[in-house]
Amino acid sequence: MPTRRAVTGRSREPRARFAQELRALRAARGESLRQLGERLGWDWSLFGKMEKGETLGGPEVVQALDTYYGTPGLLLALWELAVGDKSQFKEQYRRYMSLEAEATSLWHFGVSVLPGLLQTEDYAREVLVAGGFKGEALEQQVEARMGRRELLEGDSAPPFRTILSEAVLRTPCRDAGKWREQLEYLGECGDVTIQVLPQSEGLHGLVGSAVMFLRLPDGRPVAYTENTYWGQLIEESPMVERLQRAYDVVRDLALSPAKSRKFVLRMLEEVSCDPSI
Repeated sequence: MPTRRAVTGRSREPRARFAQELRALRAARGESLRQLGERLGWDWSLFGKMEKGETLGGPEVVQALDTYYGTPGLLLALWELAVGDKSQFKEQYRRYMSLEAEATSLWHFGVSVLPGLLQTEDYAREVLVAGGFKGEALEQQVEARMGRRELLEGDSAPPFRTILSEAVLRTPCRDAGKWREQLEYLGECGDVTIQVLPQSEGLHGLVGSAVMFLRLPDGRPVAYTENTYWGQLIEESPMVERLQRAYDVVRDLALSPAKSRKFVLRMLEEVSCDPSI
């Protein structure tokens, strides 16, 4: 799809517009990227990536740029629009995201990887690399995934339950330090109900499917199943009910939330003591 243009001649795509404004403001100052980095105390290469649209940077650096350029709140507002832009996700995922934003509750089952809403940046990057992402597209997807975690923040956040196959917790990042950070983050998610399904429970109806159930404001449930390469939104009641019945069985087999937390902490201790991971 071609980039939309406004009467100003600048892009109306949030990510592209943010990068354009950064370039224009620096050009007006007549500064090089290196000079900008020296004056703000940030690595100049970060500003280069932001101006190319390869990364959005974090709110701290954007606020520093707002102060430096004398544009209070402007760049931060553009940054927020870029972070929340759904167009950075694949087309088939956008319908799901729209429903997810309305959901009154979320139930998840993970068969091989952690849900995106609970992933750290390093874990998300490794999962996306395994799915074939690289370069600029990879960085955009990582940032987009991190931005989605806001769904679980605040008083109005929907209740979220995830049941994790033990295989999820037995499949670490290649870097032990990054895997430790992911497990620590998982252990700190106090507002999320986490259950672990032991491998000893054997085969079940969701053994080959990761699935997320959304309860919509009208009470209607929908489901989203996915693997590393694609996902499918399911809104037909008979299929959703079939998946829900399988989920109910899995929930009955899983450890209680208290025992699951102890399981996660035990995994964290094993990583800390095992240098071979």
